This record gives sequence, C-alpha cells and structure tokens, in this order.
Amino acid sequence: MRITVVQGAFLPVPPLLGGGVEKVWFALGQELARRGVAVTHLSRRHPELPEQETLHGVRHVRLPGFDSPRTMLRRQCEDFVYSVGAARALPDADILVTNTFWLPLLARQRRQGKIYVHIARYPKRQMALYRRAARLQAVSAPVAQAVREQVPTLAHKVVALPNPLPLEQFNQAPQPTTRPPVILYVGRVHPEKGLELLVRACARLSVAHQLRIVGPWQTELGGGGEAYYQALRALAAPERVQFTGPIFQPEKLNSEFDAATLFVYPSLAEKGETFGLAPLEAMARSRIALVSDLACFRDFIRAGKNGFVFDHRVADSVRVLAQSISALLGAPERLAALAPAAYATAREFALPEVAARYLADFQSLLA
Repeated sequence: MRITVVQGAFLPVPPLLGGGVEKVWFALGQELARRGVAVTHLSRRHPELPEQETLHGVRHVRLPGFDSPRTMLRRQCEDFVYSVGAARALPDADILVTNTFWLPLLARQRRQGKIYVHIARYPKRQMALYRRAARLQAVSAPVAQAVREQVPTLAHKVVALPNPLPLEQFNQAPQPTTRPPVILYVGRVHPEKGLELLVRACARLSVAHQLRIVGPWQTELGGGGEAYYQALRALAAPERVQFTGPIFQPEKLNSEFDAATLFVYPSLAEKGETFGLAPLEAMARSRIALVSDLACFRDFIRAGKNGFVFDHRVADSVRVLAQSISALLGAPERLAALAPAAYATAREFALPEVAARYLADFQSLLA
C-alpha cells in the first residue's frame, strides 16, 4: 500500500514548531512504514530541514510555506497557494491523506490516491465541498456527528478515528512529592483556551501553589499574540505563575507532566476544540486532568473515575474552577487513586493500536 500525507502550509514535519496534527501524522507515518506501508509525507519547508529526506522509513518532501497568518482570509489564500504546489508534487499513491482546505479540491487525478480528509477542527460548512473524497475522518465522535449533521448525504463516508500517543509518551510516574503543588497547562496561549479564567481562578486559591503555562503566544505559532500575552502576565502573580513559552522536545515536555500535581485544560472553544490531545498526554504520564465541559473530552474522560470536569458555562466560572482546583489539590490521595485509571485509558490511544485502526480503514477503502 502507498500512502501520501500532506500537512498544511504553516508548520514543518518533524514538528519543530509544534502542531497537534503534525505530531500525530509524523508518528502515524513512522508506524505505518514499520508495518510495510510506503509513506510519503509532504509538509512546509524549514531552514533546519532538507527539502527531501527519509526518516524512519518515511520519505519526506518539503514545500515552500508560510508563517501562520493573523486573518482567516489570508490563511485561506496562503493555503491555496501551498496546496497548488502540493498538488503538483503528489506522487502516485493508493490513499491521499490531508488536513488542508484546498487540496481535496485540487487533487483530481486517480493515480494520486483516494482522498482521505483528516478533520482536526470543527467543520464550518466546508464538508459539502468534499463530495469526491472517499473518507471524511474526524478525530472524535462529536466532530464526526457534526459532519453528519452538516452533510447528511455524505454520512456514509464519515468515520471517527482518534489521535494516537507515541509509546515514549507513557509512564506510570508517581505523584511528585515537591511542594508547593504544581498546576500545569500545556497548549497554545490563546483566548479560546480559557487561560484568563485559569489565571483568575488560581489567584483565588488560598493554598500555596505554582501555575506553569507551557505553550506559544506568538501568532505565527497559533498563539494569541504579544498583547494577549502581556495582558495575561498583568493578571498573574509573578511569584506563582510561570510562562515557559513553547516546549517542542518530547522529553522536556514529559518532564513538565511528571513534575505536575494537576493538569488543567480550561478551553472555552465550543466549536474549536475537537480532541484534546494535551489532557490525554497528561493522562499517559499518570496525571489527572481537570477539563472544561466540552463534548470532545467525553471520548476519554469519565468524570470522577479517570479525571474531572468543571462547568465553564456558569456565570461565575472563575469561582467554580477555583473550587475544583482547591478540592483536588487538597486531596492528593484521590489524585493518586485515580492515576492508574487515567493511565489505562490513555493506553487505549497508544500508537500501535490506533495505527492498526487507520490501516484497517485504508484497506476497507481499497477493498
């Protein structure tokens, strides 16, 4: 089997600058190659990477791309330019996987493979454009249902397959014994992630603590920009809140999870959050995640059994979140008791198991 994976115009692969989708397909490509699949991976060019190389059995081709733009209109225009170049560079394949907006419309030759649209964001009525696609693959059950509701005539092409976690992500690490306790957030520093809510909630805590916010605020990396970052810093007590910036090295990121007492992901993105990879990564390191009440988290978090949920929609959500954090920090034995269940749930999303599901789906399209 021959598979081509085409990433978007804005981030390179390997994921030197982060990117959830880039991390997912970088790992999946290697696992599929290990299983005998011929994988070609197209992504954005980067000065630290050669234009072509083979890594872990995957052939990488890198094309001219762009920094992440501030406006959606510019993003669509740059995605179109990038996708035109990608369409010209496509090799012969059986399956063509892509998360770009325009490439499913531009790839029109049968030799390029059956079109497999990877949907990593909440659909915005664009799915009707992809009638030629063989598969519309959503990363969670709520996103799959949204696609079916928006394009009922394509419901038979929709499938939900989750994002995987690499095996090196897993560790049954005990709770840290250092004090004060560490509250950790990992993700983009962006208004839709609910970080103002988190900072204000932590300011109400009576217990000594450290809040570590790991992720990019720069707009070219998907963050909310310098003004938003400075506004957050103005809210935060410098002795209790640390902004580390982005951490892209897996081993360093794992160290952040291991040092955490509690992982908090307070996203407010009702139609922007589609899977929630960061909370699952925390669970893979045997850490308990406290998340907002978004539908995408229900694919793997069972409140009170392997994690916790707070209602971000109530009027006084700051108070509700502060109370939830305070209660969990005050019950370390409860966090420790639920850690095995969190770890076991994350193991269901391990790379070999998820890759096998993707491969079976590819084979079903070629049968």
